[in-house]
Amino acid sequence: MGRKRAADRVAEQVETGRAELVPDRDRPGSWTLLLDGAPQSHVDLTDPTHLEFEYVRRLAAAVDLIAPAGAPLRVLHLGGGALTLPRYVSATRPGSTQRVAEVDGALVELVRRVLPWPADPRLRVRVADARAVLTGSRDASYDVVVADVFAGARTPAHLTSVEYAAEVARVLHPTGWYLANLADGPPLRHARGQVATVRSVLPRAAMVGDAAVLRGRRYGNLVLLAGRVEPPVPELTRRAAGDWFPGRVVAGADLDRFAGGASIVRDADATGSAPPPPGLFSTGH
Repeated sequence: MGRKRAADRVAEQVETGRAELVPDRDRPGSWTLLLDGAPQSHVDLTDPTHLEFEYVRRLAAAVDLIAPAGAPLRVLHLGGGALTLPRYVSATRPGSTQRVAEVDGALVELVRRVLPWPADPRLRVRVADARAVLTGSRDASYDVVVADVFAGARTPAHLTSVEYAAEVARVLHPTGWYLANLADGPPLRHARGQVATVRSVLPRAAMVGDAAVLRGRRYGNLVLLAGRVEPPVPELTRRAAGDWFPGRVVAGADLDRFAGGASIVRDADATGSAPPPPGLFSTGH
């Protein structure tokens, strides 16, 4: 498998690239997962509620706010990584039923071996393509669908189309929510297209991001929250403003302007998201 281990770092070739699990020197029991040098997940095995990556904190804030505190949810995670958010949901909403779709079986086994998640019969990880899992899911069977899927640091094209979004809408409960991690940079063509596409089937939406990313000044992560009922914008705004790295919430007419003029993406013309700038994830290791 080409595995090597040095100073507790674990590196293996998996199906989607070279995976590295790197211990966090500042937090004992914490690890970062990198794929081909790009950070994918950070996990604190002793405290699953500690979320290092800002976009994951924004996803978690949305999960916290869309239902009463502690109430169990039915969650489908598209993209597994090191299962940061599933671990968080298990800790904060005990009794939740969670399904994780991760296409890379070798990565799942690496994480299971080195960073095992707590045994929970309600948390199941399936090695399968995210869209195939969606297609095989029952109508209205989930309260939340979380999309955080990357191949080569890009969201795959078949997870960007209106046909895909319609499948998400189909499997969501009428009051359910779609949460998506959108990575993009200037001129934000991918993010604008995704907002237009998703809102064509799930019209009530808000987006959370760093002000510089939202203005198209740098590459980064934007979190989209979309459903059929009004999102909790005031609460999201407070959470984003109080974060270690404060973010902005865009909703209503501002979100209309953000997506203004963007075309709805269809399977026939879908492309993957914009790649990150060269050297963005250089770590010096």
